[in-house]
Amino acid sequence: MARPDVQADRVVEKSSGAAKVVLAVACAAQFMVVLDISVVNVALPSIRDALGFDETGLQWVVNAYALTFAGFLLLGGRLADLFGRRRIFLTGLVLFAGASLAGGLAGSAALLVVARAVQGLGAAVLAPATLTILTATFPEGPARTRALATWTAVGIAGGTAGNLVGGVLTEFLSWRSTLLINVPIGVVAVALTARTVAADRPSEARPRLDVVGAVLATAGLGALAFGVAEAAKSGWDSPATIAGIGAGAGLLIAFVAVEARVAVSPLIPLRLFTIRSVSVGNVAMLLAGACLNPMWFFLTLSMQNVLGYSPLLTGLAFLPHTVVAILVGARATPWLMRRADGRVLIMVGSLLAAVGFWWQAQLTVDSGYVLGILGPAIVFSVGSGLLNTPITTAVTAGVPTADAGAASGVMNTAKQVGGALGLAALITVAGAHGGAPDVLLDAYNRAFYAIAAVMIVVALVAAALPAQRDRD
Repeated sequence: MARPDVQADRVVEKSSGAAKVVLAVACAAQFMVVLDISVVNVALPSIRDALGFDETGLQWVVNAYALTFAGFLLLGGRLADLFGRRRIFLTGLVLFAGASLAGGLAGSAALLVVARAVQGLGAAVLAPATLTILTATFPEGPARTRALATWTAVGIAGGTAGNLVGGVLTEFLSWRSTLLINVPIGVVAVALTARTVAADRPSEARPRLDVVGAVLATAGLGALAFGVAEAAKSGWDSPATIAGIGAGAGLLIAFVAVEARVAVSPLIPLRLFTIRSVSVGNVAMLLAGACLNPMWFFLTLSMQNVLGYSPLLTGLAFLPHTVVAILVGARATPWLMRRADGRVLIMVGSLLAAVGFWWQAQLTVDSGYVLGILGPAIVFSVGSGLLNTPITTAVTAGVPTADAGAASGVMNTAKQVGGALGLAALITVAGAHGGAPDVLLDAYNRAFYAIAAVMIVVALVAAALPAQRDRD
C-alpha cells in the first residue's frame, strides 16, 4: 500500500487541469525571482533621485537582494525536503510578496535596502521549491520533460524581460511599480497554491539545518562588500573600510571552520573542492559573475546619466544583449561543445567578452546607439553566450551523484556572490560620486576597462581546467 505522503504527492496528477495550474504557479514564482535580479536596473537612476542614494549607496539596491539570495540559497534548497514543499513554497511566496510591498512603499533608502534583503531571503526559499514542486507533481517521462522545459524557458524569459519590464514600468508608472508588480502575482499564486498543490508530509529524517553557516556566509559577504564599497568613498585606509573587510574576512573564516568541523549537514561539503574541475570552475564562475552581472548596473547609468536615454529607451536598448546571449548559448554553444573542448570555448568566449567590454569603454557623450551600445553588446554577448554553458558543465564534472545537488548549489552561489562582490569592487574602481556627464562617463568607462581585464583572467583560469578527455 502506498504511503499517505506519496498518495498526497500524486493527487494533482489525477487532474491534468490541476497539474497545469501547478505548473503555472511554479513558473510565475520562478519568473518573479529571476525578474527581480534585473528589473530594478533600469529604475536605479529614478530610485537614486527619489530616495537620495549616492553612487556608492545605490549598489545596495542590487546587492542586498543578491547577497541574501546567494547566502541562503543552499539552505533554502533543503527546507522543502525537510518541512514540506507546499509549506515552504507558500512561506517563500509570502516573504517575497510582502518584502516587495514594503520596498514599493519605502520612504527611505534604508527601508528599501532592508526590503530588498528580505526579498532575497524569500527568493532563496522560493526558487528551489519551485523545481521541487514540479518534480513531485509530474512523474518522470514526457510530461515532466515538458514541464521542466517550460520552467527553464520562463526563467530565461524573466532574465531577458527584466530590463524591458523595468523600463516600461518606470517610464509610465514609477520605479515603485517595479517592486509592487510582485504583490498581485504573489497573492494569486498563494491562493492557487493553497487550492491546487497537495499537502505533503515533511521528511521523517531531520538533520540539523546549517543556519549558522548560512548566517555567517551572508554576514561575511555583506561585510566584505560594505568594506570594499566604503573604499570608494573614504579610501582604503579609512576605519570603516578596514573594519568592513576585516569583519568580512573573519566571518568567512568562521564559516569555513563551521562547514569543516561543526555542521552536521554543511551547506558546502568542502570535499567538493578536491575535484580540480569543481575548484577551478568555481573560480572562473565567480570571476565571470563579477563581470557579467554588474555590467548591467554600469550600462544603465551610462545610457541614462550620460546619453540621456529614458527608462523605456534604456530597456529597449538592452534587448540585443539578452537575445544574442540566449541565441548563442542555446543554439551555437551546445553544437560547438560536441566538437571542441569546453575549456577552449570558455577561453575564446572570455577573450571575446573582454574585447566587447574594451569597446564599451570607448563610449563618449556623443556616441550613437549603433557604435556606442549595439556593437559592443553583440561582441561581449556572443562571448558570454559561449562561456556560460561550458563553465556550468566544468563545475559539475566528476562530481559523485550524491553531491550533485551541492555542486549545483555551490555554482549558483559562486555566480551570485561574484556579482555582488564584483559590483562593490567595480564601484570602487570607478570612483563615481556625481558630476557632469563627461566626469561620470570616465568613471563608468574605468569600470568597463576593469571588467575587460578580469575577463582576460577568466580565460587564464580556464586554461587550468582539466581537458575534456581527462574528465570523461
